Amino acid sequence: MIIGVLSLQGDFEAHRQMLRRIEGVEAVLVRSKEELAQVDGLVIPGGESTTIGKLLDRLNLMDLLRNRAKSGMPIFGTCAGMILMASDIEGSDQHRLNLLDVTVARNAFGRQVDSFEANIDFPEIGENPVRGVFIRAPYVSRTGCKVKTLAMYRDRIVAVRENNLLASAFHPELTTDERVHAYFAEMVSQAGKTL
Repeated sequence: MIIGVLSLQGDFEAHRQMLRRIEGVEAVLVRSKEELAQVDGLVIPGGESTTIGKLLDRLNLMDLLRNRAKSGMPIFGTCAGMILMASDIEGSDQHRLNLLDVTVARNAFGRQVDSFEANIDFPEIGENPVRGVFIRAPYVSRTGCKVKTLAMYRDRIVAVRENNLLASAFHPELTTDERVHAYFAEMVSQAGKTL
């Protein structure tokens, strides 16, 4: 199973290293249409969502990425990746993929200096909480009827899933806990059996 990590900007290398720890996963960097066509699933990392969106548009990757997602390819977006996947972004008309039926609030937990870590209950991956690293993180302010809330921090939604789409406001790749990535790898594995 080949899982790509979009590597236009952001913390893509941390995702690749985390994915490489999961048995059965070949993790590759994706920067082109040709590379995107070769993967079974894709991670969109944190970084600058406006910059990544502009680069996706400039490299003509937007439509291909949308089509792959609509045909069932799993996508996992963290932080900026969640923003790019959203159908609506509060107060912004920036480039987006418009895949996930959610509204997100950008930088909702504050600026860089307000970054923090917290234990997050994530029942889908086990009883023990995950460590959430929040860096200028968004949160989900609205979910569509097919979107499942996977995790919350206080009263705010910080992880969701809609069919083959997974998104988190926090950065699981910046911890030593590979369970969120393993959960995504299982989504990719299951999708491969049905495609």
